[in-house]
Amino acid sequence: MATTDIVTAPAEPPEAPAKRSGGLSPLTRYLLVRLALIIPMLVILVTMVFVLMRVIGDPISAALGGRLGPEEIAERKAAAGLDRPLLTQYWEYMSGLVQGDFGRTLTDNRPVSEILVENGAATLELSFWALLVAFAVGVPLGRMAARYRDRFPDVLLRLFAILVYAAPVFFVGLLLKLAFTPFGWPSSGRASTSVELALTDVSPQTHIMIIDAILYGDTGYILDVLQHAVLPAIALGLLTGGVFLRLIRVNLLQTLRMDYVTAARARGVNERRVMNRHAFRNALVPVVTVMGLQIALLLGGAILTETTFEWKGLGYQLAEYLIRRDFLAVQGIVTLIALIVCAASFLIDVIVAFVDPRVRF
Repeated sequence: MATTDIVTAPAEPPEAPAKRSGGLSPLTRYLLVRLALIIPMLVILVTMVFVLMRVIGDPISAALGGRLGPEEIAERKAAAGLDRPLLTQYWEYMSGLVQGDFGRTLTDNRPVSEILVENGAATLELSFWALLVAFAVGVPLGRMAARYRDRFPDVLLRLFAILVYAAPVFFVGLLLKLAFTPFGWPSSGRASTSVELALTDVSPQTHIMIIDAILYGDTGYILDVLQHAVLPAIALGLLTGGVFLRLIRVNLLQTLRMDYVTAARARGVNERRVMNRHAFRNALVPVVTVMGLQIALLLGGAILTETTFEWKGLGYQLAEYLIRRDFLAVQGIVTLIALIVCAASFLIDVIVAFVDPRVRF
């Protein structure tokens, strides 16, 4: 019987998995896309600010009209470049922004970048203290509200969250001043006058009062700066603290209903450990996400807070230049606030991407 040899073709090597474009991980691609999206966002925001400042009319006439004659007004326009076509002004303004030049103020002829450095540090410091207050209020009270769901403490805390969020920040500030000023608590400025004068000699000067006081090395100055920061931080921080309280409560209640939490309870894990190790960490992820939006809320509230407590930050200066109708200074300050919001939004995206592995493209 003839035999036939069965010749089998050699097996083809398995097809290599398609390599990701550029060899980038999903996390890296996600962050690069988020970074790329910031550019058009910034261009749109800066363009809107530029156009709105021109829609109201001629900034020179608005700020100095009635105090200078027509010839002097024309000279000021030519010096500021406001007599040129609008597109030319826009191009020059955008080119200056790329180089860090925000222009000069009309009323006191100061570089806007100088104002942003000095007063921006004050707003940054106030926002930091306010965030500390927001976390100190929102996180523990949110946990307590979730623990006592639909009972009296929960109802009371929810009413408190609505109240502090809905109350105007300047009204809260005025109440705090009325309540604490009779007891000698400082309620205006970033520090006592003598302390501010002494801290101008610190080198290098950061314009962040608490850091300058630490560099100076005087404990009394540090305490003075901290005392001046308490009331403004509470007034501004309660606004965000109410948001955090409700977010922590809602997300904790949702997390406590998840299967892995039920499984932990079934294994006999005590309730405190379930809350701390299993539920609370996951409930913080949405809070970190919302923090990016709260930065804009803090900066908006800082305008009223700084005006109420005479805290000389960006909000205080913005109000001053609005009163003077110095719209070139207003344009620079609002542009910087837009840049800060965009940068904070990207930073929050980075943090969330590392905290929550589900955030990927």
